[in-house]
Amino acid sequence: MPTQAAAPAGTYVPAVISGNYVYTAGQLPYVGGVLTATGKVGTEITVQDAAAYARVAAVNALAAVEAALGSLDRVRRIVKVVGFVASDPGFFGQPEVLDGASDLLGAVFGDAGTHARSAVGVAVLPLNAPVEVELVVEFS
Repeated sequence: MPTQAAAPAGTYVPAVISGNYVYTAGQLPYVGGVLTATGKVGTEITVQDAAAYARVAAVNALAAVEAALGSLDRVRRIVKVVGFVASDPGFFGQPEVLDGASDLLGAVFGDAGTHARSAVGVAVLPLNAPVEVELVVEFS
Protein backbone atom coordinates (compact mmCIF):
# COMPACT_ATOMS: atom_id res chain seq x y z
CA MET A 1 0.00 0.00 0.00
CA PRO A 2 2.40 2.81 1.05
CA THR A 3 5.18 3.50 -1.38
CA GLN A 4 7.38 6.12 0.27
CA ALA A 5 7.17 8.33 3.34
CA ALA A 6 6.82 12.02 2.56
CA ALA A 7 9.91 14.15 3.09
CA PRO A 8 9.68 16.33 6.19
CA ALA A 9 8.58 19.92 5.59
CA GLY A 10 10.76 21.18 8.43
CA THR A 11 13.27 20.15 11.06
CA TYR A 12 11.85 16.78 12.14
CA VAL A 13 11.62 13.16 11.02
CA PRO A 14 8.54 11.35 9.65
CA ALA A 15 8.52 8.75 12.47
CA VAL A 16 10.23 7.97 15.76
CA ILE A 17 10.45 4.61 17.51
CA SER A 18 10.24 4.54 21.30
CA GLY A 19 10.01 1.16 22.98
CA ASN A 20 7.50 -0.90 20.99
CA TYR A 21 5.75 2.13 19.53
CA VAL A 22 6.12 4.21 16.40
CA TYR A 23 4.96 7.82 16.59
CA THR A 24 4.47 9.50 13.24
CA ALA A 25 4.70 13.16 12.48
CA GLY A 26 1.52 14.69 11.11
CA GLN A 27 1.04 13.64 7.50
CA LEU A 28 -0.70 15.69 4.84
CA PRO A 29 -2.60 14.31 1.84
CA TYR A 30 0.32 14.23 -0.61
CA VAL A 31 0.15 12.05 -3.72
CA GLY A 32 3.30 11.81 -5.80
CA GLY A 33 4.84 14.69 -3.89
CA VAL A 34 1.91 17.02 -4.62
CA LEU A 35 -0.59 18.26 -2.04
CA THR A 36 -3.96 16.99 -3.30
CA ALA A 37 -6.03 19.97 -2.11
CA THR A 38 -5.96 23.16 -0.08
CA GLY A 39 -8.61 25.07 1.80
CA LYS A 40 -11.10 24.79 4.61
CA VAL A 41 -13.58 21.99 5.08
CA GLY A 42 -17.12 23.28 5.16
CA THR A 43 -16.56 25.96 2.53
CA GLU A 44 -14.02 25.09 -0.18
CA ILE A 45 -13.93 21.34 0.55
CA THR A 46 -16.80 18.93 1.13
CA VAL A 47 -16.92 16.43 3.98
CA GLN A 48 -16.73 13.56 1.47
CA ASP A 49 -13.65 14.97 -0.23
CA ALA A 50 -12.02 15.74 3.13
CA ALA A 51 -12.62 12.13 4.25
CA ALA A 52 -10.86 10.95 1.08
CA TYR A 53 -7.94 13.30 1.87
CA ALA A 54 -7.82 11.88 5.42
CA ARG A 55 -7.46 8.39 3.88
CA VAL A 56 -4.55 9.63 1.77
CA ALA A 57 -2.91 11.21 4.82
CA ALA A 58 -3.34 7.91 6.72
CA VAL A 59 -1.66 6.04 3.85
CA ASN A 60 1.23 8.51 4.10
CA ALA A 61 1.43 7.92 7.86
CA LEU A 62 1.56 4.17 7.19
CA ALA A 63 4.40 4.79 4.74
CA ALA A 64 6.30 6.53 7.55
CA VAL A 65 5.60 3.54 9.84
CA GLU A 66 6.76 1.13 7.16
CA ALA A 67 9.95 3.11 6.60
CA ALA A 68 10.68 3.03 10.34
CA LEU A 69 9.89 -0.69 10.81
CA GLY A 70 10.89 -2.12 7.45
CA SER A 71 7.48 -3.81 7.07
CA LEU A 72 3.87 -3.23 8.07
CA ASP A 73 3.77 -6.92 8.99
CA ARG A 74 5.36 -5.89 12.31
CA VAL A 75 2.33 -3.77 13.28
CA ARG A 76 0.47 -5.28 16.27
CA ARG A 77 -2.16 -2.58 16.51
CA ILE A 78 -3.01 1.00 15.72
CA VAL A 79 -3.19 2.57 19.17
CA LYS A 80 -4.18 6.17 18.43
CA VAL A 81 -5.08 8.41 15.52
CA VAL A 82 -4.89 12.17 15.88
CA GLY A 83 -6.46 14.13 13.08
CA PHE A 84 -6.65 17.84 12.41
CA VAL A 85 -9.21 19.35 10.07
CA ALA A 86 -8.84 22.88 8.69
CA SER A 87 -12.39 23.96 9.42
CA ASP A 88 -14.66 26.82 8.51
CA PRO A 89 -15.79 28.38 11.83
CA GLY A 90 -19.29 26.93 11.38
CA PHE A 91 -18.13 23.39 10.55
CA PHE A 92 -18.61 20.71 13.20
CA GLY A 93 -18.14 17.46 11.25
CA GLN A 94 -14.51 16.72 12.11
CA PRO A 95 -15.29 13.16 13.30
CA GLU A 96 -16.91 12.32 9.96
CA VAL A 97 -13.84 13.60 8.11
CA LEU A 98 -11.49 11.49 10.25
CA ASP A 99 -13.66 8.42 9.64
CA GLY A 100 -11.88 8.31 6.28
CA ALA A 101 -8.59 7.52 8.02
CA SER A 102 -10.17 5.26 10.63
CA ASP A 103 -12.07 3.22 8.05
CA LEU A 104 -8.89 2.68 6.04
CA LEU A 105 -6.95 1.49 9.09
CA GLY A 106 -9.74 -0.92 10.00
CA ALA A 107 -9.81 -2.27 6.45
CA VAL A 108 -6.03 -2.80 6.41
CA PHE A 109 -5.52 -4.18 9.94
CA GLY A 110 -8.93 -5.59 10.95
CA ASP A 111 -9.35 -5.69 14.73
CA ALA A 112 -5.76 -4.49 15.14
CA GLY A 113 -6.82 -1.30 13.34
CA THR A 114 -9.36 -0.39 16.05
CA HIS A 115 -7.96 2.67 17.83
CA ALA A 116 -8.56 5.66 20.06
CA ARG A 117 -8.87 8.92 18.15
CA SER A 118 -8.95 12.68 18.43
CA ALA A 119 -10.59 14.76 15.68
CA VAL A 120 -9.67 18.41 16.08
CA GLY A 121 -10.89 21.41 14.11
CA VAL A 122 -8.25 24.06 13.50
CA ALA A 123 -8.12 27.43 11.74
CA VAL A 124 -5.30 26.51 9.37
CA LEU A 125 -2.85 23.67 8.71
CA PRO A 126 0.62 23.73 7.12
CA LEU A 127 0.56 24.68 3.43
CA ASN A 128 -3.19 25.33 3.77
CA ALA A 129 -3.83 21.54 3.73
CA PRO A 130 -7.40 20.47 4.59
CA VAL A 131 -6.38 17.57 6.87
CA GLU A 132 -3.42 16.20 8.78
CA VAL A 133 -3.17 12.73 10.35
CA GLU A 134 -0.70 11.24 12.81
CA LEU A 135 -0.52 7.72 14.24
CA VAL A 136 0.71 5.89 17.30
CA VAL A 137 1.41 2.27 16.36
CA GLU A 138 2.43 -0.68 18.53
CA PHE A 139 4.76 -3.21 16.88
CA SER A 140 6.55 -6.44 17.66
